[in-house]
Amino acid sequence: MSVMDLSARALAAEVRAGRVTPAHVAKAALARVAERNPALNALTLTNPHLQAEAAEVAARLARGDALPLAGVPVVIKDNIWVKGLRITQGSHLFAEFVAPEDARAVALLRQAGALILGIGTCSEFACKGATHTPLYGITRNPSDLSRTPGGSSGGCVAAVAAGMAPLALGTDAGGSSRRPPAHTGLVGLKPSQDLVPYGPGFDEPVAGISVIAPIARDVADVRLAMAVLAGVPDVAPQVTALAVSRDFGLGQRLDPDMARAYDRSLAALQRAGYELTEAAPDWEGLDGAAVMPLQFAGLARLFGAEWQRDPGRFDPDLGAQITLGLSLSPQQVTQARQASARMAEILGAFLDRHPLWLTPTTPCAAWPVGQLAPATIAGLPCGPRDHAAFTSQANHAGCPALSLPCGTTTDGLPLGMQLWAARGRDAALLAAADRLAPLLTRL
Repeated sequence: MSVMDLSARALAAEVRAGRVTPAHVAKAALARVAERNPALNALTLTNPHLQAEAAEVAARLARGDALPLAGVPVVIKDNIWVKGLRITQGSHLFAEFVAPEDARAVALLRQAGALILGIGTCSEFACKGATHTPLYGITRNPSDLSRTPGGSSGGCVAAVAAGMAPLALGTDAGGSSRRPPAHTGLVGLKPSQDLVPYGPGFDEPVAGISVIAPIARDVADVRLAMAVLAGVPDVAPQVTALAVSRDFGLGQRLDPDMARAYDRSLAALQRAGYELTEAAPDWEGLDGAAVMPLQFAGLARLFGAEWQRDPGRFDPDLGAQITLGLSLSPQQVTQARQASARMAEILGAFLDRHPLWLTPTTPCAAWPVGQLAPATIAGLPCGPRDHAAFTSQANHAGCPALSLPCGTTTDGLPLGMQLWAARGRDAALLAAADRLAPLLTRL
């Protein structure tokens, strides 16, 4: 077995024990990238300082430093600052931008001994559910190269799923650390708002909803990352009762394969002794579309003038969002803010009553590359955000949510189930997910 196939915690243990050197890990990671990245377009660049960073980790180990991520290669999404590297948000506007400092989350990874392997592609301004940028082109799904890995953290998940690194840092402002992992068979956590340090970095279209988000092949590695990033402790799972909902309380249809995976998941949990209760919030008619004007208005504020000067520099899908943002009235933006606040109240109250809630992560598997969204769900035409019906609510409520693999479609495409908890209950969520994950992955 290659060291690149080890979990982050196992790899760090090998390095700390002296059985593997950081230099060997760096060399193996670069070889894996050279072998697999060309077909996937998962990384925009590899870190030219990787071997020097590996030497520094070796020196710190020799001094006796305790490094929980010793020698672990990590991929960083192309909208998170890494000092000295080109960070572009997938946009021609930032094609030559070099980050002047590390984001605090990146600095914490370095302090823990991680190696920054490279930068993972993301959709332009991290505002699209497929990773296809004007600057870097199409990113593909390792499970099926004709499919998207989703977005906006598409490069991060493609790199981890393809074995280029055991861990990645994405961002999540509407599901970007949950839907792409669901589409690639990974675990992705959206932490509680402000739990993981955010920035310094780029201005966000919508303030106060985006988080730095770890992505890995298993829950234990996500727990390790959260211990490093936010001091989240390992706790024992205490809840054996779950609220569950197939349609999220929105009447959202599921593709037949996702519906079968949902049913199999619930059956596995019942066999394991979990008490399941059908429950969902009363959303009062609010769905993800109600808050999208905030993103459109934010993009127009940040990039509207440049779009009007030179629309050819933008992803047309982002241009359409900016155009919508420019057309919004102050009243429409205010209504979206009110919808966001009410959505947070509804979900917060629901999760106070139901400490753990299990839903699908997405209603469908990954769709063909080059498409903004699936054309149909459950055989019927769908809107451009129906594939994301189950994720953005967590961002507006500030609560944690985590996607777990739950089998595949009949064609072998990964699917995911999503576990939710109240804001601040990240440790309890991760403990519960650690127990649930083996039940779901054995489906």
